[in-house]
Amino acid sequence: MDKMIVYEDPVLLVVHKPAGIATETAKIGQADLVSELKNYRKKKGENTYIGVVHRLDQPVEGLLVFAKDARTAKRLSDELQDGSLSKKYVALTAGVPQSQEGVRIDFLVKDGRTNLSKVVMADTPGAKEASLQWKLLAHNDKISLLEIELFTGRHHQIRVQMAHAGFPLLGDLKYGTALAKELSNAFAIHKTALLAYQLCLIHPIEQKKMEFLLDIDKFKTVLFTPQRF
Repeated sequence: MDKMIVYEDPVLLVVHKPAGIATETAKIGQADLVSELKNYRKKKGENTYIGVVHRLDQPVEGLLVFAKDARTAKRLSDELQDGSLSKKYVALTAGVPQSQEGVRIDFLVKDGRTNLSKVVMADTPGAKEASLQWKLLAHNDKISLLEIELFTGRHHQIRVQMAHAGFPLLGDLKYGTALAKELSNAFAIHKTALLAYQLCLIHPIEQKKMEFLLDIDKFKTVLFTPQRF
């Protein structure tokens, strides 16, 4: 657990979640990050409260902030709503966009039975607006490295919206197309190629801006990896 913790103080925990572990789950016997953090605090003799502010899908790696008390959780949740807590991702996608950047606004519906979301018409019952901005950082002739900023936090949002736009994420078993799966094999990508690499927030007590970053070089190098055809 110590290796996952990027930053800690009396009210905050910033954690680098590895791919494959759920942020939080109700499934008996399945490990999740919240439970690990509660055990971590218990071993330190602290209150075991962990306030979940935002989540990452189980196959997605990246930065998450947690609160150590309810008051901090409320303040961070307010920051998430007003945009002062922001998150950016990098993703490897099949295909190369014709423009350098763009905005996606779609309407999504989640199917609780299959745990999948899909893009629907705006007037579909249960539809929720989903918006994000993307920027092309680099590419080769087959795949792209995109930076993505979320403006809403919908279920599987990046994965669903980018697949619908024609640029499915490599390594994504739920929403990847046949071409994306072929390219994932060609570039030896076996996990969802999405990383929550930047987290910015205002410290709820000290009121100072804080920024946390993860290295994205491992994503960049994929663009120059020999293909395994």
